[in-house]
Amino acid sequence: MIAAGSVPELRRGVRLSFDHVRETHVLLFPEGVLVPNVTAAAVLELCDGARTVTAIAAVLGKRFTGVREQDVLDVLARLGERRVVAWT
Repeated sequence: MIAAGSVPELRRGVRLSFDHVRETHVLLFPEGVLVPNVTAAAVLELCDGARTVTAIAAVLGKRFTGVREQDVLDVLARLGERRVVAWT
């Protein structure tokens, strides 16, 4: 179960990349490709295996208005269901 103190990271074999043709981020993984929305891409960029969910929310709060820790948890939970993010 993911919590505020969890430390998310991309699973092995998963890579976030910017597609210059589509001008959007893509999440590449062995089973396929996922095109995350802007919010999910911003969260994924910070999933480095060192930052907690709380720290990710704090960084995003400096870049965007209205960021709540629960929103970050919700995004990560959905990405966890897709098996592209893991946490400790």
